[in-house]
Amino acid sequence: MAKTNIHSEINGSVWKIMIKVGETVKEDDTLAIVESMKMEIPVLSTCDGLVGEIFVVEGQPIAEGEPIMSIDH
Repeated sequence: MAKTNIHSEINGSVWKIMIKVGETVKEDDTLAIVESMKMEIPVLSTCDGLVGEIFVVEGQPIAEGEPIMSIDH
């Protein structure tokens, strides 16, 4: 089984995590919301699969390129 890490595309903070470990996701599903400069930026799945791990918590600062979660497919 392959694993894909989903990364933040911007600096900001994790505003909301929309899914849980073990949930099935499809490509382009919203996984989390990152807040940056009072804008809410959705983090989308890049593949179909199961959420394997979540590396962040709501309210946590996050840097561009930092992994948010992994998808097993």
